[in-house]
Amino acid sequence: MAVSRRQFLRSSTLAAASAAAVASFPSIVSAQTKKPFLAAIVGVGGRGGGAGGNFLEAAKTIGAEAKIVAIADIFPDAARKAGEHFDVPKEKCFTGFDGYMKALAVPEVNYVILATPPGFRAVHFKAAVEAGKNIFCEKPVAVDGPGARIMYAAADASKAKGLKVAAGTQRRHQASYLETIKRIHDGAIGDVVALRVYWVNGGPIWHRDESGLKTDLERQVHNWYHYIWLCGDHICEQHVHNLDVANWIMKSHPIKCWGQGSRQQLGNKSGEIWDNFDVEYEYPGGVHMFSYCGQIKRDWSSVSEGVHGTKGSADPHNSIRPKGGEMWRFRGKEIDAYVQEHIDLMNAINNDTELNEAKQVTDSTMTAIMGREAAYSGAGVEWDDILNSKFSYGPEMLYQNCAGMKWADFRTLASPMPGSHNIRKNPPMVPVAKA
Repeated sequence: MAVSRRQFLRSSTLAAASAAAVASFPSIVSAQTKKPFLAAIVGVGGRGGGAGGNFLEAAKTIGAEAKIVAIADIFPDAARKAGEHFDVPKEKCFTGFDGYMKALAVPEVNYVILATPPGFRAVHFKAAVEAGKNIFCEKPVAVDGPGARIMYAAADASKAKGLKVAAGTQRRHQASYLETIKRIHDGAIGDVVALRVYWVNGGPIWHRDESGLKTDLERQVHNWYHYIWLCGDHICEQHVHNLDVANWIMKSHPIKCWGQGSRQQLGNKSGEIWDNFDVEYEYPGGVHMFSYCGQIKRDWSSVSEGVHGTKGSADPHNSIRPKGGEMWRFRGKEIDAYVQEHIDLMNAINNDTELNEAKQVTDSTMTAIMGREAAYSGAGVEWDDILNSKFSYGPEMLYQNCAGMKWADFRTLASPMPGSHNIRKNPPMVPVAKA
């Protein structure tokens, strides 16, 4: 499922790779004595294919043996092409809604890459945990409260089993963010008093040609970014990265929020999502965060975060500005974060060190869902409103499993889901604010 910002990146320099190799020296020395990483990719569009490439590059960087041995995708053509690209035998390329179950059942698989549209993520994650696999899990991980509850329960189960889990919130694996936020936590700007986060892009959201697709369901899965039950809307699919940085800084999640948004430039294209949101969040202790995201054509754009404290301010990406002092800026080397997140997961598996980001990425996904529902409803929304909500955007079977299902079965179950029109038909999770 294509998302151009996360396509397979081949631009890492030899210097960056060398720096990463030095940083991972103990793992390089012992890698040859460890079991090879044998991965299954579930969802092989742009992000799944990109993550597969990142996985192989990470293994090469630390001197480990790695191979992709199974593929699963709803669409047969996508599974076939990915199988050819990664040299996976046809009999290990699975299709349909239950393809993920077949990929997880391949005995040699010990590393799973989950990269389907987010509406499927919670059930796939739960199945991977039950199968005892180490997991790389793309973000976001749910689109509503019921999905988030599945994730929280599976996160607990993954910890109890000692599984290693890395999430696609790659800033947590990026050296500049790690060093800057450590300094914030160490008091470089004093107590945090306010934050702001932006995902404001200067162009429209991609929309694929739907010609040749026979059913409304196929069109929706093909253009998954444009349907709430599949992507969670723009604030979940993209802005979750920035919201995750704020939660990381605060070591917590917001407790309530209020906001607004609209659908401005998507025109008469099929779909129902909005293309811009602005939300104000409140964290425990009264700290407020101002959140803006939009993917519409404009003269100004920014994908960034900022934090203000009693003793200064910071760009969590790379700089600290103390009041009355000299600005500090990160000057170190770093490897591509999309590769580094796999290096960190592999090292955790090899060395049996702690790495489980399942709860963290669910908290950040919930933060995005909460903001979306505040904007949709016009109401102030509290964390527990979403966590305890029984309203689901997808069909009931989606929150159980899709094993053995066919397209026709799923179409029947999915009949209450949004239509392919511009008007959102689903009610919000929370009551609309009364005048």
